[in-house]
Amino acid sequence: MLNVTAPDTATRPPSPVPPPDVELAEAAIVEHYPRLVRLAYLVLPPALGRNRRVLTAHSLVQRALPRGRRGAAAEAAAVQGGVPGQRGSAGGDSGYAYVRLRVLRGALEAGIPLTFKALPRRAQLPPLLPQVWGLRLFPRSGGAEELALDQWLATLDGPGRAACVLRALERLPEPEVLRVLAEAGVANPAAAVAESGDPANDALFASPEFDPCVLQARPTDLLRRRRFARAALAGAAALAVCGALLALPGGGWGADGAAAPPYALNAAAEQALDPGKVVRVAPTAWRTSSRTGFSTWPARGDRTDDAELLRRALAVWARPGRTVVASATPGTPPGPPMGPPQLLFAGTVDQAVVVLMYDGLRVVRYAEPRSGTSVAALDFARTDAASAESATALVLSRVDGNVRYLTAPWVTGVGLRDLLKPGEATAALKPGRDGVTPPVASPAPAGNCTAWNALSLTGGGATRLVTDLGEVTAARLTSGAPGAERDVTEGAELGDWSRIACLLPSVRSHGVRSVNAWTYAKQPLPEGDGTATWLCTRAETWAGTEDRVQAQFLAPGAPLAAQAAKAEGSPACGAREPRVLAGVLWKSKAGQWYVLAAGSAQFASLSVSGGGVNGSANGNRLAVKAPEGAQVELAGKLTDGTKAGVLR
Repeated sequence: MLNVTAPDTATRPPSPVPPPDVELAEAAIVEHYPRLVRLAYLVLPPALGRNRRVLTAHSLVQRALPRGRRGAAAEAAAVQGGVPGQRGSAGGDSGYAYVRLRVLRGALEAGIPLTFKALPRRAQLPPLLPQVWGLRLFPRSGGAEELALDQWLATLDGPGRAACVLRALERLPEPEVLRVLAEAGVANPAAAVAESGDPANDALFASPEFDPCVLQARPTDLLRRRRFARAALAGAAALAVCGALLALPGGGWGADGAAAPPYALNAAAEQALDPGKVVRVAPTAWRTSSRTGFSTWPARGDRTDDAELLRRALAVWARPGRTVVASATPGTPPGPPMGPPQLLFAGTVDQAVVVLMYDGLRVVRYAEPRSGTSVAALDFARTDAASAESATALVLSRVDGNVRYLTAPWVTGVGLRDLLKPGEATAALKPGRDGVTPPVASPAPAGNCTAWNALSLTGGGATRLVTDLGEVTAARLTSGAPGAERDVTEGAELGDWSRIACLLPSVRSHGVRSVNAWTYAKQPLPEGDGTATWLCTRAETWAGTEDRVQAQFLAPGAPLAAQAAKAEGSPACGAREPRVLAGVLWKSKAGQWYVLAAGSAQFASLSVSGGGVNGSANGNRLAVKAPEGAQVELAGKLTDGTKAGVLR
């Protein structure tokens, strides 16, 4: 479908929500589960902690199922005027409205302090289910804007947070917010709405930082668990010995088979935490090695011989404590090293001490303050199968909106380029002796794209363009058809990147290895309005399973490209499936609306139908007149006769 707008719950009539049939409510919970859990998570008091909020949010949604069956009410709610409500439309689904109200009430009750004057309510107690033993679960950390929003939400009371969420996530107008708050038992809905603040930041409520369905896992207090486990093991062993002695036959205990002696230490695990065993590669190893990647980087920095620093970094890597802020890019296992890792860097960077290590699968960044070791940061980034093209730079630090990189040993020249200004020359940078660049401005945050900095790295017979996408590893930028990607050096390629760079925040912090931009079609516009460009942008991840694809439409004279379609985990626009099809609704200078569509060279014909539009065209481009806001279906036929749909 083209231009499909998410259902607006603001169209729901202001009548009280009747209890639906239990099956209708269950369908609403299953279909809108991520949305309901996000709502509960945002309304729950931040004082509970992120792990407790995650489990409580899931518990509240799962307990929102009503008791009993009400077939008549469900029938009246599900069928309006004899036409069933559209599946997925939360706005017209009485089952969704009912379970949302129950979830909201539970989240508000969870924020009521416990007292001795009244019995505790169910939502005020820790959830019985779900339970996860030995792990702390919390959503993936976002950027500075998400952190500021989370801190601001912590200053509001429960009704204020509920008003924010109903407005931002559910997109309810103020009268509807007042009605829902009143039904949820809020004493003063008007005050809650007044407290809910400026709607300018409403888009941040959809950030992955507030998604309790996409979680990171960390261990609980390992030392405390070890003490409890040892005590329990000692008690169980004593009982076992007593029982065995009572029933012991005359032949003795018997053999232990392949079991190790009691309390034996794992030699590999012990060596992995020994700073003296850390691997150091020779400074010139990359010149003669058959494979050029992170495995050939030498150890650099002014504290590579600081055994105490390396000991702390290895210990925190193996067993991070409560004061450690840890993160891992998607698809990266955060566990300890299986053997002695390779040291890439250890030194003082701005106001922190940074250690970079590599274990063949991951690059791990450890950072601690220049004074004090009680707190630390730990970041994991997957880097398996890294090559000279993808192992050109690592991010050392991000401070005050600036970022420092550690460049590969084969990099001989470093320049700074603003992708939004393709006509300007690259500004030369002079890295230090250890390959550390001067601080450069970080790429623009989402919604404030006035500049986008990238590094131009020369070395190994090529000049490569990389940028910071919120990872430890810098992402490589390329151009060209799938399977024939090349480094961005030509003026036309830089011009394309200047118009799509502001879409890069959508793939930030997703473990991106490289981003390729490919001009797959040029289309003459109707009524002689010029020629449009169709591009496909594919962000390939280190994990290889969560690649993100976008089709973009660039109208003549437009400063930025518009996103026409997107997909996650799709092979489209890649080496395995080098084709793409997308469409947009476009308005000519004379005011006429058209459905425009374009496919890659593999398409032999295109067709459009629905929404009062019907048309087809031979070749890989189509332009058909359409009414404003038309919702249509696009389809295409490949040169081999098979059918193919749009990117989604």
